[in-house]
Amino acid sequence: MIHRLSLPRLALALLALALPAWGAERHPVSGRTIAPVMGAAGADWLVRSERELEENPDLAIQLLGLRKGMVVADLGAGVGYYSLKMADKVGTEGKIYATDLQPEMLRLLRKRIELAKVNNVIPVLGGETETNLPAGKMDMVLLVDVYHEFSEPQKMLASIARALKPKGQLVLLEFRKEDPKVPIREEHKMSVAMVKQELEAEGFRMVKVLGDLPWQHVFFFEKAQAE
Repeated sequence: MIHRLSLPRLALALLALALPAWGAERHPVSGRTIAPVMGAAGADWLVRSERELEENPDLAIQLLGLRKGMVVADLGAGVGYYSLKMADKVGTEGKIYATDLQPEMLRLLRKRIELAKVNNVIPVLGGETETNLPAGKMDMVLLVDVYHEFSEPQKMLASIARALKPKGQLVLLEFRKEDPKVPIREEHKMSVAMVKQELEAEGFRMVKVLGDLPWQHVFFFEKAQAE
């Protein structure tokens, strides 16, 4: 069950993190069940006040080591919770490409961009196999609780590799599967071994894993050919 949520939020969260349908796809390398995508009906769960305590997003962003002028993709950005937090870190000379494959999420994202009065967050309609990001331009691609929902993970990783600069980083935040106290459905959690196995099979090299956050691992990868 979801932890520390009011009954209306709990109902919404359970809807958004529903069980996968019978016959759900499995990853061809690790065999894990690919989780269903959170729909726009769960958008409020992305901006819940409890998220500050449960996930400590400000610390997560600090751990990324963002610098002024960086070009960063928030892949699967939803309503832009992380995108807007990162916008100030990269400054007016930097850019945040906020991608999502759901037009309704992008509509909500644009409203939040307008309210926040930021001009360096660029909404992008992504796809299931393509990021639709400019090739070779990203200093970093960030996936916050998103990778485990990719329906075509191998194709998406190839598209991410094309979007990254030669020394660019791919960073994943994923709920810790090793920790039974993390109150998230199992198909929405990933272990260190599972992430390493899947990404290294697609040409990425794990650089480091940080365990500073309350519920999530922070994985840093780079393209193996960048060694």
